[in-house]
Amino acid sequence: MDEVIQVTQWLSSITPRKKAKLFFFTTHADAPSPMVGSNDVDTHEETQLPLATTVALHNFKNIDEFLKKKVNTFSCYNVIENEITKTDYEYLRFYSACKYLDVVPPFLDLEKISAIQNKFEMTDEERDYRLLLDSADLVLEKVCDSLKPAGVSQMWTALRKDRNLIRGVKTIDIIGFFVDPNPTGIKECLFFFIVRFLQKADKINRVNTNRLERLIAQCDESSSCEEGKTIDFIIDSLRFYPTELYPFGFCLIMCVIEGRDGAMQEIEKTMEISRHLGMITHTEKNPTKETIELVKKELMKPKYQFYSSFTCWFMSHGDSNSMVLADGETIEREWFLTSFPDISTFQLKPKVFFMVSCRGANKFSLKGDEFEGQSATCDYYDIGSALIRNRMLDITDSVRDISYVQPMMDTLVAYSTILDHLSGRANTHGSIYVDRACVLMSEDISRGRSLTEILEHLSQDLHEILQETMDEDRIVYKQACHYDSFFRKTLKLPYTRHPKEDVHSAPQ
Repeated sequence: MDEVIQVTQWLSSITPRKKAKLFFFTTHADAPSPMVGSNDVDTHEETQLPLATTVALHNFKNIDEFLKKKVNTFSCYNVIENEITKTDYEYLRFYSACKYLDVVPPFLDLEKISAIQNKFEMTDEERDYRLLLDSADLVLEKVCDSLKPAGVSQMWTALRKDRNLIRGVKTIDIIGFFVDPNPTGIKECLFFFIVRFLQKADKINRVNTNRLERLIAQCDESSSCEEGKTIDFIIDSLRFYPTELYPFGFCLIMCVIEGRDGAMQEIEKTMEISRHLGMITHTEKNPTKETIELVKKELMKPKYQFYSSFTCWFMSHGDSNSMVLADGETIEREWFLTSFPDISTFQLKPKVFFMVSCRGANKFSLKGDEFEGQSATCDYYDIGSALIRNRMLDITDSVRDISYVQPMMDTLVAYSTILDHLSGRANTHGSIYVDRACVLMSEDISRGRSLTEILEHLSQDLHEILQETMDEDRIVYKQACHYDSFFRKTLKLPYTRHPKEDVHSAPQ
């Protein structure tokens, strides 16, 4: 069959709502860089004009033409070995969006997709189409689905009132002030136009969504929300780090085994919990400084742009400032923590570090006859008051910026113990902190809970446990853990869990 006819038949089989979503996912706002052809970025017109004309004219002609152009580009595209191009990235995004929406063209060349995945050096686990979807776009899709056409129309009216923001933007004028978003698919096109416009204007990104939240907050709840949804519910969904679908993120486990009883148990537990939570995991046993540098270099590869989060477990001996590596050398803990968050592939994404080592020799000792012989160290928008609001500073958009970000932002560092104190271990089971953390994160009660909430529960749980030193003094003591957070959103643990047998059976 002629390819033109095939493309026409494929487009005619897609509903207007899915066309709007396919366009949205395909014109992803944050393409990875550096990359061959990255200077040839999507222009303002390419990402917004088709949406604007669709809303204004109530037909999908320009979106159809955009999708035809994409299909034709991919059809003629020759995959070049050892060189990742902008088209490679777009091809993967397009395929994953089609797969997600269940509109994969029957004529799409899957061998090319496999060849592109080879260029990205993707493992079998990483070839799951869900990895290629942008989790921030999936959250925005859910926000759109939670709003009625009237709600999106109210957002549009509120946006049009910000004259400083819209001044001189031609696509805004194409749509006009009054919009009828009721025809099928038009609501989605208008909402996605608003989102892409705010992204291009550097008003929102995957972390900074305040400007979008303010537009939603101005909607009338009775007429703007779909059944069962509220304005608060919709805004709350934007206040979590976007980690939709599988995988939850990438997990790096580094563990010094030499001279650390139970270290293999630590590796097994952290691997099991990371996979249970839906992470793709890599383990480095007995790391050295050279190992760490190689891992950092690996994490800068383009494929890691697709991950939604980064988690690192580092388990070793240590003191107040440093950690002991497998070869006996030490590294400064601060150097380790500040070097990883600066990796560009994980910018604007949550980064969690579990630092499991002693930070000194002090211990919170418990004295008294009742503690002798007792120990677990064994083998077992809207400010409510206008008066208050009127007293606050008027922070205008002109003094706000989301373009430049301190490297440590969106990072959380969880320590197994407080400064200058011991981190307890069991004889064969390794770190008690690791054990309790993995138990708490695996329980059903942790589904959908925030990570910081779990860490607070961990702090309570760990501090109840009586431990005992392994020297001749046999001192009974308690351990206190804590965390430092630079998070700007809440990181929720996934509700869906992945049993061992399901980890490698995800859809391709």
